[in-house]
Amino acid sequence: MFDPDLLKNKTVIITGGGTGLGKSMAQRFGELGANLVITSRKLEVLEETAEEIRTSGASVLPVQCDVRKPAEVEKMVSQTVEEFGSVNVLVNNAAGNFISPTEKLSPGGFQVIVDIVLNGTFNCTLSVGQEMIKSGGGVILNIITTYAWTGSGYVVPSACAKAGVLAMTRSLAVEWAKHGIRTNAIAPGPFPTEGAWKRLVVPGLGIEKKIKKRIPLKRFGEQRELADLATFLISDGTGYINGEVVTIDGGEWLKGAGQFNDLDKVPNSVWKFMSKKR
Repeated sequence: MFDPDLLKNKTVIITGGGTGLGKSMAQRFGELGANLVITSRKLEVLEETAEEIRTSGASVLPVQCDVRKPAEVEKMVSQTVEEFGSVNVLVNNAAGNFISPTEKLSPGGFQVIVDIVLNGTFNCTLSVGQEMIKSGGGVILNIITTYAWTGSGYVVPSACAKAGVLAMTRSLAVEWAKHGIRTNAIAPGPFPTEGAWKRLVVPGLGIEKKIKKRIPLKRFGEQRELADLATFLISDGTGYINGEVVTIDGGEWLKGAGQFNDLDKVPNSVWKFMSKKR
């Protein structure tokens, strides 16, 4: 589908790039010639992923960074510029989520998700955006979710934070276009990853089977499919796409908004068990 040198000489920062969808995107971008900076809080995981991606010949810089802390974000961006000379693309992928009845949430539980998803995205966008303005432009791609515009029960902190990122995407698409910066987003449906699935799929109730059944295509997304969509949106060939959100969910949200609304049937005993898993 893509020219092997599609992303050659482009430097891409991917937050949450050590595992899951972030790792899949990093691998795909590396295959197509990009210089990569992958970040998360776990340096050991980042280094393992970097070594794996380097086997394809890609240049990879792993940087430990907590996106909630502006000073760490600024240091990460400085390291990127020092290593590769500039930043061409930022993929805001770092996220956090868990399922809970809202009345059982603590203020801290709400705050931690908003800090990672909304504040973390802003911290990275601000620091990278300032660099892009100086260098003449770039691309910012945010990973949100289909319930960013519908809302969803049992994931209220995530829904609120992702809705904020959606608003940020569209706002900056207008404001920063004059600097040559395009800002878009991807809204994935169910893409099973080890970390997310442990936090979001209640065991023993057949939830996974029910989620798949409600998807018109009757299957989950494959990580390579999302990586290819991200590649398309950050490439020069999509230079007129700005402020757009592309849904990749097999038609799920059209069939029934709110991925987690069916959790009304979960008994309190299971909620207690799930709270211990967080």
